[in-house]
Amino acid sequence: MTEATDLAARAGDRDPRVGLRAVAALRRLLEQLEAVQVGSARVQGWSWQEIAAELGVSRQAVRKKYGRR
Repeated sequence: MTEATDLAARAGDRDPRVGLRAVAALRRLLEQLEAVQVGSARVQGWSWQEIAAELGVSRQAVRKKYGRR
């Protein structure tokens, strides 16, 4: 998690260029982590509804985003 910690620190930088780049990198990292966890949940037999509840989104949103992977 060193990368995430470093990015989080840079996201608070006083230089907007540094901060915005860090925010963009965190967004990409978060998307990757979410995809890994959704995949893991599906392998373990979780329903789309269970995954959606944990992510705080609708079942349809999760299935649309990850259902074809």
